[in-house]
Amino acid sequence: MAWSDLLQQLCNGLLLGSLFALVAVGYTMVYGILRLINFAHCDIFMMGMYFAFFFVAKDFRLWPLSFAAVIVATAVLGMGLEKVAYSTLRRQNAPKISMLISAIGASYFLENLATVIFTAKPKTFPQIPFFVDMMQIGSVRLQRLAVAVPVITIIFVCILLFLINKTKSGMAMRAISKDLDTAKLMGINVNGTISFTFAIGSAIAAVGAILWGLKYPQISPLVGVMPGLKCFIAAVIGGIGNVKGAVIGGLLLGFIEVMAVAFFPEISAYKDIFSFVLLIGILLFRPNGLIGEKIAEKV
Repeated sequence: MAWSDLLQQLCNGLLLGSLFALVAVGYTMVYGILRLINFAHCDIFMMGMYFAFFFVAKDFRLWPLSFAAVIVATAVLGMGLEKVAYSTLRRQNAPKISMLISAIGASYFLENLATVIFTAKPKTFPQIPFFVDMMQIGSVRLQRLAVAVPVITIIFVCILLFLINKTKSGMAMRAISKDLDTAKLMGINVNGTISFTFAIGSAIAAVGAILWGLKYPQISPLVGVMPGLKCFIAAVIGGIGNVKGAVIGGLLLGFIEVMAVAFFPEISAYKDIFSFVLLIGILLFRPNGLIGEKIAEKV
């Protein structure tokens, strides 16, 4: 493989890994607070793509405002999902398995709702010249998107880390993640903080959905299933519950998938298998993830 081809594939791996990282952060935030795998997160991602499709289609020239509206709408959807599917169960001290079943039910509900509203016919995501136009860097020819996605990922992850580590809301999140009952006794608004966490995770998923749609423009009600599974795997690889771990896991998964196909093109049809093999390996040899911490479950 020539150096230019290798650089091209490394850029592709960075692009895909950054997309995985953005969505994986939403999984890891909810798990860090509630110890719950929010299986509906991949469908929040899917709804974000549909929101972007319709908002951008209304006026192509106002795409920055449209993208901002998509992020807000998806955050509101995430908060609404938390109120409907999880809040009541949490207040009744329902077992974790009940919340897990509710998450699976919410996932199927959103998929079928999208099928009814948007139909099952695939739609094509609007292509914005600012992102999809080609640019030349040395001997490597790339879409601007390949540069924009890692930069946007870094910006949003830095904002998120600042929010978690340097603000009162972030302190409340960290307190709840350590001990929810003690956080209540300390006067922390637990329900409000959890809703805020869902909003932030969903907003970041919306950013990932927009960028994913620009790279892979076909949209359908099941478009979030495989990316959602891979982003969940990325969160587990890095250490679910750890934001930095989710980013590392996403980047690692992206590079492995792209480079495996680049070096072994004859198995490109089976590229998804690498994610699951890596997941099995991590669970066997480092079940807490690459930088995750062991968390004791309450019984």
